Amino acid sequence: MFEAKFQSFDDAEDGSKSARRMAELRRELRACGVDGLILPRADAHQNEYVPPSEERLAFLTGFTGSAGCVIVLAGRAVLFVDGRYTLQARDQADSALFSVAHLIEMPPDSWIEQNLPAGTRLGYDPWLHTADGAEKLAKACAKAGAALVPLERNPVDTVWADRPAAPLGRIVLHDLRFAGEEAAAKIARIQAEIAKARADALVLSDPHALAWAFNIRGSDVVHTPLPLGYAIMPKQGRPTLYLDARKLDNRVRHALEALADIRPPADLTGDLAALGTGRRTVRLDQATAADALSRIIAQAGGEIARGPDPVALMKAVKNDTEIDGTRAAHRRDGAAIACFLAWFDREAPAGRLTEIDAVAALETFRRETGALKDISFPTIAGAGPDAAIVHYRVTRRTNRPIAAGELFLIDSGAQYEDGTTDITRTLAVGVPQADMRAHFTLVLKGHIAIARAVFPEGTSGAQLDTLARQYLWTRGLDYDHGTGHGVGSYLSVHEGPARISKLGTVALKRGMILSNEPGYYRTGAYGIRIENLVLVTAADPVPGAEKALNAFETLTLAPVDRRLVEPALLTEGEIAWLDGYHARVAETIAPLVDKQTEAWLRHCAQPLL
Repeated sequence: MFEAKFQSFDDAEDGSKSARRMAELRRELRACGVDGLILPRADAHQNEYVPPSEERLAFLTGFTGSAGCVIVLAGRAVLFVDGRYTLQARDQADSALFSVAHLIEMPPDSWIEQNLPAGTRLGYDPWLHTADGAEKLAKACAKAGAALVPLERNPVDTVWADRPAAPLGRIVLHDLRFAGEEAAAKIARIQAEIAKARADALVLSDPHALAWAFNIRGSDVVHTPLPLGYAIMPKQGRPTLYLDARKLDNRVRHALEALADIRPPADLTGDLAALGTGRRTVRLDQATAADALSRIIAQAGGEIARGPDPVALMKAVKNDTEIDGTRAAHRRDGAAIACFLAWFDREAPAGRLTEIDAVAALETFRRETGALKDISFPTIAGAGPDAAIVHYRVTRRTNRPIAAGELFLIDSGAQYEDGTTDITRTLAVGVPQADMRAHFTLVLKGHIAIARAVFPEGTSGAQLDTLARQYLWTRGLDYDHGTGHGVGSYLSVHEGPARISKLGTVALKRGMILSNEPGYYRTGAYGIRIENLVLVTAADPVPGAEKALNAFETLTLAPVDRRLVEPALLTEGEIAWLDGYHARVAETIAPLVDKQTEAWLRHCAQPLL
């Protein structure tokens, strides 16, 4: 019997409670002297995953996706979500209370400019918005003849009677055999960047940066080993860490005190004000630093230098130890995936499996490696029309049998101390229809185009994104998500600053790990996505090349369902890539699995033609 320990299938929130909560919130807004509230799905660090105490958007609306925002006014409320969550938002949020808007096509600032009544005082929590974000909202309000008003206390917290306590996850040291670089050396590199930026100090507001810089990991949020906290990094001298002492045992405290002063989180605002009083220039990460931090420093007389956190790029470029670790993690994960896929191939045709059965089985195979620390995100497992919901999460209420003639999409990942994984496979249950095969092959062609890409040093993800979409575009098709995101090293499965998307302006550098995941989704019918992780490496030498060239090494090791491939749509080069990939998968993974799985794997690795 398979079971899931790292994920739940219960509905986290219930939109049926929203009417009462909205009425209470509107009364509180009037008491605060404002006419409305803009509330993002965010915490003070702009984390993707937030602790239960920060799930204000879910509490209010019932929507549990990882990205969204709501504007609440006296007579209306609008829930903004991106293309991944449009169907989910309409399913979870009460349509009598909330209209749904597309977060990209009609972002909140544009909506405000076009719809906010003149004279409106729109409240916001400066701890939940970046300074750039707050400025954009303020400008939109001004154009509408309204005003953006900072609130000292979030009014949702006032009406949230049973709000969970803040997390106190234990902090652990991330061993050098996984990190590959001493924390002292990382701190020295960061301080050199601070000096280069002509700043006096840098605030580490991103817990991922904090974890990487000090070689620590935590457990304050699900699926990402983060310690929530801050650091002030001066350009010279000892940094200061702001961590709750209850998270530190003696060994961890001793190791950190060799690097930095440790102070309670409550001291952060006073210390920032002191920097302001001293007329210091403080660098803030424009992507994660709360507007509240800027306000504290500026009001005390300091100068704010906003820009990218230099740690983000350092962290994204993996060192040799981290690269070796992720290769090992993908071999281990590949074996678990192969066992799952072989099991699924045996069991699914009988029609007795459900989406939850598949999720529980895959997690169990990963736990049996003995190295799994967590899943890297809640598994997306959609059968038939559920697979067309890009970020579908199965619950006991939505759980669907996996039926013959359908496609089954499963997108999952794992957290191991030596690496983070993320893989999607789309599987045929029974005999697939011709249109399924055609669309799958178009997606596969885009996937192979990214995998085979050779590109000059300095190329951005936006410049590569078209490669993955070109074959769908020729049929008038597309997908409403990026082609690839960065991946951390036992950190976030969605890591910046680089990505392969229309918005990916950061240059791809050797050592970066990204996903390669084009897809196609036919609403109400099926969804297709093929995802591997890739490592940016030096390309093979090209005679006469005048620029340094990069390429991708595919890290993920699991077969693609050949039953869904239409060979007539592939070129000889694409077929050669697929056959070569499958041969490499079999050679690497077969020695790590049982005999039954090995036989299945070698069958899957046979040449396409």
